Amino acid sequence: MSSANVAVVAEATPDAIRIAAEARDRVRFEEEALALADQVFRVARHLAPSKDEAEDLVQETYARAFRSWRSYTPGTNLRAWLLRILTNLNIDRGRRNQRAPQTTALEANDYYLYDKLADADGGASDEERVVERLSQDDIVSALSAVPHDFRDVIVLVDIGDFSYQDAAHILDIPIGTVMSRLHRGRRILKRELAESVMEDAS
Repeated sequence: MSSANVAVVAEATPDAIRIAAEARDRVRFEEEALALADQVFRVARHLAPSKDEAEDLVQETYARAFRSWRSYTPGTNLRAWLLRILTNLNIDRGRRNQRAPQTTALEANDYYLYDKLADADGGASDEERVVERLSQDDIVSALSAVPHDFRDVIVLVDIGDFSYQDAAHILDIPIGTVMSRLHRGRRILKRELAESVMEDAS
């Protein structure tokens, strides 16, 4: 091999190594992300009004995650990263749907969430009954008004049915912070839902 050819190979080798390493990193990322699909779907199923829409939401979440995989920092919490994409996509979807909202008849018990969220013991089982009483647009609109950090905790604990410990692990924050953010987030959500119910009733 001539010295010129050796020089070309030597120059190409660092690029080849970088490309190979990036390919391995992407494969590893996709494998780790797909291993969390059941957990992502469980949260999506609570957010979306139907199984089909939940599946679409998960598919869109993974499509965006795979496109943006370089923005994920290896070693940080991948579940939290995926669920944040899921939550933001769901809120975007809700905003689009609000352009042509579906109205439903309100009953006295539609104030249920307003009252229930004032109770410190409100949990996932209560949230499931709440979702049945309020329209999807109401929930998404109210969640969109909750600041990001508080919204993540509400989605995980109240909607995603994660324990405080699981939420703390997913978000990489102490359990005490989860509880504090959940308490404050519920207060904000309660106010937003009450305003939504009042607007719909007027």
